[in-house]
Amino acid sequence: MYDLVVVGAGPYGLSIASHAAAAGLRLRTFGRPMASWRDHMPEGMFLKSEPWASNLSDPCGEHTLAAYCASHGLRAEHGVPLPIDIFTEYGMWFGRTAVPKVEEERVTAVRPRAEGFLVETEGGELIAARTVALAIGVMPFVHRPEPLRALPRGLVSHSSHHRDLSGFRGRDVTVIGAGQAALETAALLAECGAHPRVVARAGRVAWNTPPQPLERPLLRSLRDPHCGLGTGWPSWMWAEAPWAVRRLPGSARARIAATALGPAGAWWLRDRVESRVPVLLGHRLRVAVPSGGGVRLTLENSRGATTLDTDHVVAATGFVPDVARLDLLDPSVRNHLRLAGTSRAPEVDGRFESSVSGLFFAGLLTAPSFGPSMRFVYGAAFTAERLVRGVLRRTAGRRSAVVPRSRRVSRARATASLG
Repeated sequence: MYDLVVVGAGPYGLSIASHAAAAGLRLRTFGRPMASWRDHMPEGMFLKSEPWASNLSDPCGEHTLAAYCASHGLRAEHGVPLPIDIFTEYGMWFGRTAVPKVEEERVTAVRPRAEGFLVETEGGELIAARTVALAIGVMPFVHRPEPLRALPRGLVSHSSHHRDLSGFRGRDVTVIGAGQAALETAALLAECGAHPRVVARAGRVAWNTPPQPLERPLLRSLRDPHCGLGTGWPSWMWAEAPWAVRRLPGSARARIAATALGPAGAWWLRDRVESRVPVLLGHRLRVAVPSGGGVRLTLENSRGATTLDTDHVVAATGFVPDVARLDLLDPSVRNHLRLAGTSRAPEVDGRFESSVSGLFFAGLLTAPSFGPSMRFVYGAAFTAERLVRGVLRRTAGRRSAVVPRSRRVSRARATASLG
């Protein structure tokens, strides 16, 4: 019997597996490394977060993004946007060097058994595990506004469903949303020869400001501190003290997860959007129907309703965690998960264990428990360390023969040195 099965091989799953192996747990890790980043982000995108805040986590703190870039002759500098493709390659390198083995096979079912769980793979293998960590990323939780759900697939898509946008060249495309995904998708569409527009409910587009220098006078640093999610004390709270968010009432945590660090575009994207992409602000999408080979949208603003014809609609409307979408979980497990506040995400304790003993969660699904940092790569270090501690506590006295340990180091969070 294995001590832990990790389902998912994105930043969270790989970080958990690295910490688990170093702790001496007997584990299996399943998933296609960095699949969401490799398959669901258009070519030409850049990482919104700073390189030093985009590390996956290993106990030694050696497998940082800066270390990868330095060893491959690449630049990872504060204030310089990093191409998504470089970050993706970094994650795959991390999986090869900081994790014992990642099996690129899909897990199809997680069922309860007398001592833990029975995990079934797409190939039919049945694996007994004392604990399971679900780090399945965001793709199961794609959100589309209700008016778009009945449209044929050829007329509507989600922003995460495109790796190559060149097929839209010459076409009129309407992007719904006001966050980074909407704005960058629209910019990339314009740059590949499409005719995009952005439609947003918000009355204005929020743009992040250029990052402050890392080295600043003490008083300025105290007034506007750096953190893994930007600058300012609110961001610092979400980034550096998710344990404090966890202690708030469930309704408050769910509200914070839904509203904190709301939609905004990166500072380096602003010129690319404002110079080439029309933006309709203060418009709500009410109706969307097929019309003449395209889509007719009915939009509503303070002055009334208007119609708009377009060839295709891209919903850049994010992801909403919902346990009902966890098809791989046996209903006897899924239906007994306690929910976090008013959300549809599972409640987890301080070590990321759910109300079902031995079942752990990571990533977006834990944002209503620990706050918005769980939506970002930066939350992987906090998660991996605490979650593995929870697994060790759950399996104490019952662990199987161990794999070789990694070099013993401090538990301090891995952060890259930028020189």
